[in-house]
Amino acid sequence: MADRFLEISLVKREVTGIARLLDERAPITCEAVWKSLPLSGDVYHAKYARNEVYALFPPFADREPPLENPTVTPIPGDLCYFTFSGAELGTTSYGYDREVRPGGTVVDLALFYERNNLLLNGDVGWVPGIVWGQVVEGLDALADACNDLWRTGAAGETLSFRRA
Repeated sequence: MADRFLEISLVKREVTGIARLLDERAPITCEAVWKSLPLSGDVYHAKYARNEVYALFPPFADREPPLENPTVTPIPGDLCYFTFSGAELGTTSYGYDREVRPGGTVVDLALFYERNNLLLNGDVGWVPGIVWGQVVEGLDALADACNDLWRTGAAGETLSFRRA
């Protein structure tokens, strides 16, 4: 199979990078994401994992991918896929109570933009993610924009994924 690429963007900040799908390591997840593109949603900056931005989506796969190519220590440029139940995220302490409902399911597509990340949540423990893509172009500009998002706020910003 030929390599597949996507664009990942912070739309308001007009910053885009290119990522390669890791089909050889996470084929089921890559196919589910690829078939669902384009995807776009409100961006959040992580509270626990450190150097992560992400968007939440309704489930889009025919069935949720297994935990292929898992990590709890993502590196700069990793794109990760997480699935959470609404009961895990549907509280005001997380700030998603408008988007996530108990009894529902949500998919989290994340970009890790710097080092020293640890997927450990004080409420539930380790939260392994599926590494399904790697930014191969534009990571420095994305990291600068993500740091700006951390410092100035995410309100009004969108994280977008589309085929390149």
